[in-house]
Amino acid sequence: MSKKTNYSYVGITFIILVFGIIFIPKIIDRVSDGDIIRDESRSEGVSKITSGNAQKSDLSYLEINGEPKKVPAFSFTNQDGETISNEDYMGKVYVVEFFFTTCPTICPIMNRNLVEVQNQFNGLENFGVASFTISPEIDTPEVLKAYAEKYGITNPNWHLMTGDETAIYKLANEGFNLYTAKDDSAEGGFEHSGNFALIDKEGFIRSRTDDFGNPKIFYNGLIPEADGVDDEGMSQEITILKEDIAKLLKE
Repeated sequence: MSKKTNYSYVGITFIILVFGIIFIPKIIDRVSDGDIIRDESRSEGVSKITSGNAQKSDLSYLEINGEPKKVPAFSFTNQDGETISNEDYMGKVYVVEFFFTTCPTICPIMNRNLVEVQNQFNGLENFGVASFTISPEIDTPEVLKAYAEKYGITNPNWHLMTGDETAIYKLANEGFNLYTAKDDSAEGGFEHSGNFALIDKEGFIRSRTDDFGNPKIFYNGLIPEADGVDDEGMSQEITILKEDIAKLLKE
């Protein structure tokens, strides 16, 4: 082997050594800082480098006195007899509704629509629904369990909750600004909003904005004739809700 060849190998070795000294520590630092991550879901041990920084969507925050409104603390009993609080929803995108199982008017529509939303995001561990009954004396965990089975509620993060009536009404009217009241003159004995609230992974109320830049705030859980339906016969409002859930799931 000639001296010229030896010099070539020495030169290549030197370049590789310099590269390793300069760049490998930087790559390690980026992995440690979360700038790049390994995708361990791929088979045969092949890794994929992807961005580890979630992207904020264009959805706005509901603000009160100039501050983003966060879901207040709550703790109730679900259809399985388990205690569920707002902490159980942290890290999840979820939809909030207030309803009651004996509702003869809007609740069946609302929950059929929510089941459609549930099925759209089937299998996602970071999506859920929080349904609070406004008739806790009747809606025991056993009653809520039967209601869930009737409507095909299968998402383990969909909790139908019951508990102290005063706390539930305060949560609805002050916590979410979703109107709820007893009214003997109303069908079923209650009046309540047919709207849904959308909550992000950090517990903030989010929504898209209208053409004038104002937050939508809530999503109509009914199928209003004025809105019409999309090509699949689903309320356009529910289609919008699905789109916005998908955006928050990517944050």
